[in-house]
Amino acid sequence: MDESEQDRRHKERAKKHKAVVDAKIAKATTDKGLLLVLTGNGKGKSSSAFGMVARTLGYGRKAAVFQFIKGAKLVGERAFFNAHPDVRWEKCGEGFTWDTQDRQADIANARAGWAKAKEALADPDVHLVVLDELTYPVNYRYLEIDEIMPAIEGRPSMQHVVITGRAAHDAFIAAADTVSSIQDVKHAFRDGVRAQEGIDW
Repeated sequence: MDESEQDRRHKERAKKHKAVVDAKIAKATTDKGLLLVLTGNGKGKSSSAFGMVARTLGYGRKAAVFQFIKGAKLVGERAFFNAHPDVRWEKCGEGFTWDTQDRQADIANARAGWAKAKEALADPDVHLVVLDELTYPVNYRYLEIDEIMPAIEGRPSMQHVVITGRAAHDAFIAAADTVSSIQDVKHAFRDGVRAQEGIDW
């Protein structure tokens, strides 16, 4: 097959593909605030959520981040976004449970963080709320799912919410508009490579 014939066939395939995509776009007519759940054992859940924070700011809108569990450690995203006037960033924990080893303190931190998160979930000026690692305090029973879902479901109609963390509760998945499960295929840490500044935190 000569190159001109390859070009002709490519153009024909692209034309058919465009027609299919255009038809799907034409059928999508609803605007609403989305609930996105990023779960699974793979790396990149929080990074994806913080990417959406950057997108939100790029359009001149406000975002709020509530970082459960890992809140004690300074992460690169927090160092960067803290300087932005349209980001509220709250740490809602003092570290991983194997570091704190204090269940009551972990519960108190999670509850205090959730109280702040509820404020953002009720504020129509906040375009995006990220509940980073919220799956853990729910799974550990520091917070009850029955107190969380009403605030998420009753938020302003155009507010978007992202929940991250492994083993997302069934209620999060059922209520979500979009769910992504990040698969762990390979990780450098298992080969003895330390977590890297700017990549892992």
